[in-house]
Amino acid sequence: MTENPLEQLPLQRLRRRTSAKWRAHPDDVLPLWVAEMDVPLAGPVADALRATIGLGDTGYPYGDGYAQALAGFAKDRWGWSGVAADRALVVPDVMMGIVEVLRVLTEPGDPVVVNAPVYPPFHAFVAHADRRVVQSPLTAAGRIDLDHLDGTFRELARRHERVAYLLCNPHNPTGAVHTEDELRAVAELAGRSGVRVVADEIHAPLVLPGATFVPYLSVAGADDAFSLMSASKAWNLAGLKAAVALAGPLAAADLARIPEEVGHGPSHLGVIAHTAAFASGGDWLDALLAGLDGNRAALGGFVAEHLPELGFLRPEGTYLAWIDCRSLGLHDDAARGEAGVVTELDGPAQYLLDHARVAVTSGHVFGLGGGGHIRLNFATSRAVLTEALTRIEHALH
Repeated sequence: MTENPLEQLPLQRLRRRTSAKWRAHPDDVLPLWVAEMDVPLAGPVADALRATIGLGDTGYPYGDGYAQALAGFAKDRWGWSGVAADRALVVPDVMMGIVEVLRVLTEPGDPVVVNAPVYPPFHAFVAHADRRVVQSPLTAAGRIDLDHLDGTFRELARRHERVAYLLCNPHNPTGAVHTEDELRAVAELAGRSGVRVVADEIHAPLVLPGATFVPYLSVAGADDAFSLMSASKAWNLAGLKAAVALAGPLAAADLARIPEEVGHGPSHLGVIAHTAAFASGGDWLDALLAGLDGNRAALGGFVAEHLPELGFLRPEGTYLAWIDCRSLGLHDDAARGEAGVVTELDGPAQYLLDHARVAVTSGHVFGLGGGGHIRLNFATSRAVLTEALTRIEHALH
């Protein structure tokens, strides 16, 4: 059986890394913030990259190998045969792919609905593409509020010819893995109001025991939707850029309108790495998921026993925990600095950085309902996770 990847790298070795996670803070800080995992590269991915570099094969990407590997993974893992190479486009990464899809589905000024709190680039990238973000809040349980979403769709459809909905599946930061019933309801609401759905499914391989991932394009009524998928999160490949934009059967013509030069953006090494991950990285992924499941249980148990004043939403997917710290009274719901600019850290995250020397992500950057929360990345060794939680306990008590 493959060894747990989360237990293979000691802290002193991790501190030699030069990525954002390990360089944004001083060495006495334990970084549990950005979505990078403390794992070695999966063997099949490392082997593919070594062979490529050995050949000097560092030119431009070519072919549909990535889409074919994803198709095989989707059929094996999710029982879904809907990945079609002729309706797939390799793009630089998921967020850039989302922007390119939105550019063919909408016009500048058009509304794009998101379920807040949600991954901060949903706000930033949509705004930078000259579209208008409209927030539809999640329920208190961190799931899609279908009634509110329906009202939002109806109201926007009355006033706009084009409306898009950016779905996060599984949801970042709450870790909710949307059920088939939820997704089918979303498709029905979107179809009724003429809303085009774009699903960010970058965390799809990271569904933990107890939940089942359902691809949005597999549900009834989603034929005119898009999905963006990547091996980036599940195999820790953020530095090797590549993703796939998938179009439903009724969205194929829209996919064809994305400029050809968008396909020039992905890295050849990235495409090779992601292809190897989907094609041959299953055993490594299974070991990772088992390790994440154990860390999720340890985190939930620690909060319940030692930090009961905090609210813990047990994530069904991802390796990110959404923790409600509002009872501490440390946050400012606005969390704004000079001239109304949103600051990087608000109360709880800033307090933990200052007093526990643990870096987590501030909840307020996730939008509506995020103030007073933190997002904690538990994709690390049990020793690092335990030390970080112990520091947090001591700082708060």
